[in-house]
Amino acid sequence: MARLWVGAGVLAAGALTLSGCETAKGMFHDRSQVVAAPATCAPKRFEIYFADSEARLTEPARQAIGLTATQLQGCQIRSVKVLGLADARGGAQANQSLSERRATAVAEALAAAGWPSPAFEVGAAGDEGAVAAPGVREPLRRRTEVVVDAAPK
Repeated sequence: MARLWVGAGVLAAGALTLSGCETAKGMFHDRSQVVAAPATCAPKRFEIYFADSEARLTEPARQAIGLTATQLQGCQIRSVKVLGLADARGGAQANQSLSERRATAVAEALAAAGWPSPAFEVGAAGDEGAVAAPGVREPLRRRTEVVVDAAPK
């Protein structure tokens, strides 16, 4: 019985050697031929989340802004679209104001990180389109969306 298992193991090892694994290994001499590094100076999209009814940046939000600013350092930033959002709680006017404050807070933080302020397009959607999905507790609308059009200099 033990001999049968050893024989099966040898057959399996031989099959792996004859399969595409061995062929692929022989085709590529180093990892760079298969895996390309992502372009640093390329369009990026990220979101900044806020606490309920807040427009103040959290520490994770500051880290996300700092990380993105570092990634795009040395790039030509053509435009930055910042859109503030709010959930459907409260009145429409209050949510619009909150969305505007959120977008402004993010735009100011990006400008402080060295991004060109004339490139900013700041907007707010308030609670427009905010729909609570059944069973979803995430703050999907308590955020600011940032879309950056960046290119190499």
